[in-house]
Amino acid sequence: MSSASHSWFVDNEEPEEHQYQYDLIVIGGGSGGLALAQDAAKYDKKVAVFDFVKPTPLGTTWGLGGTCVNVGCIPKKLMHTAALLGESLHDAAAYGWNIQPADARHDWTKLVEGVQDHIGSLNWGYRVALRDKKVNYVNAYAVFVDPHTIDATAKNGKVTRYTARRFVIAVGGRPNYLECPGAKELCLSSDDLFSLQTPPGKTLVVGASYVAMECAGFLAGLGYDTTLMARSIFLRGFDQQMAEMIADYMQNHGTKVLRPAVPLAFSGTREGKKTVTWRNTETLEEFTEEFDTVLLAVGRRPITDGLRLDLAGVHYDPRDGKIPVVHERTNVPHIFALGDCIKGPWELTPVAIKAGRFLSRRLYAGSSLNLDYANIPTTVFTPLEYGACGLSEENAIARYGAENIEVFHSYYTPLEWTVSHRGDNLCYAKVIYHKPDSYRVVGFHVLGPNAGEITVGLAVAMKAGMTKATLDETVGIHPTTAEEFTDLRISKSSGEDAKKTGC
Repeated sequence: MSSASHSWFVDNEEPEEHQYQYDLIVIGGGSGGLALAQDAAKYDKKVAVFDFVKPTPLGTTWGLGGTCVNVGCIPKKLMHTAALLGESLHDAAAYGWNIQPADARHDWTKLVEGVQDHIGSLNWGYRVALRDKKVNYVNAYAVFVDPHTIDATAKNGKVTRYTARRFVIAVGGRPNYLECPGAKELCLSSDDLFSLQTPPGKTLVVGASYVAMECAGFLAGLGYDTTLMARSIFLRGFDQQMAEMIADYMQNHGTKVLRPAVPLAFSGTREGKKTVTWRNTETLEEFTEEFDTVLLAVGRRPITDGLRLDLAGVHYDPRDGKIPVVHERTNVPHIFALGDCIKGPWELTPVAIKAGRFLSRRLYAGSSLNLDYANIPTTVFTPLEYGACGLSEENAIARYGAENIEVFHSYYTPLEWTVSHRGDNLCYAKVIYHKPDSYRVVGFHVLGPNAGEITVGLAVAMKAGMTKATLDETVGIHPTTAEEFTDLRISKSSGEDAKKTGC
């Protein structure tokens, strides 16, 4: 990047020497905002972070750290792990351990206590890190007054005014609620689930997103009667072959699925249960059933509507709450945005963290490095984990044409599953190649245990331009599931059976 273009992405309309209170104010104390604030402080900049969590309709709130730490990635992965451990009890018996899996009972309260204790330690760690780096943390709700000024309202209602040379908007998002009777009054969102003080019992999860499928998966794995209700396709935006394989696995391992279906109303009973009325959208039949808990996972919206962005001159799309940016820069030269509140990239914690650090270094350390939002790896922590990087098969065909791609794939059975007879060929590996470009890898997909660990390694290789020859010439580690990708010999176009026998 040339120095001219670099200066455009930084902003040099005003001098670095200024009379404002802060060099940088970050609105939002999530992963991206905290990463940026701490990095900027290394360059002797006066930085403040404003963070305030409005309670959910059911009154749930949490500490510093944003969605990932408090009500997202961290508690989700821990509860997913709890469910996997339950499944491992059955494996342990098959491996000779004197265990009676049928007698095992899960203690929800103890799990929540352990999860919340860990989250509390992370909240405290963030506060200590900000203090050590001399970043001022303000627990108040910030809104713009003009392009260089915000008003911040504390919990006690006191309003204080602050000014800064630059601002970064990193407010993240919150779950949506359905527009039907009883939704906000009776239903949980993922913001409530991980600190729920009583066992969820019989649970309906509404939604088809990764949040819905992950939560339904671990609730079923913990032994709760769990139903997943979806309007249409699962995991919109992901590879649909993989999404359907996940749904099939979940349905065959304890999760009930209602699809296509939409809820019409929620009502409470005197016993504290929730009566749900829903409609099958194909037959138009209506049904009613009682549940102990209803969890809504029907998408998220950035927390931008109340920021008074218009007073700062920042453009945003009121339809979805997203802010359009170019390399994290909004239409106002000194105001930037990153993370889940901007248009375009995956809404993922590592994306926000990397974007925040790169932005800090462009602003204050002379760097010209922008985050490349292509080939971002991700993993869906469903009972059978799904890791992906690059294009789905559908998107690869749409971009390059079916005649220009080739897919090599294989079903497989992890060695660890064989003694306990979990099932054969339930896991799956798929690599999508762009044929005209030396069979370059443009899509990577894996369904199986430890998918996230495999995906990170392959994502690095994709960043370096991995081709089919790269994979074919790599010697795998035996016996592992990752070695499947070094021995993919069957293409979809061949029509051969991709199921495996033997090791």
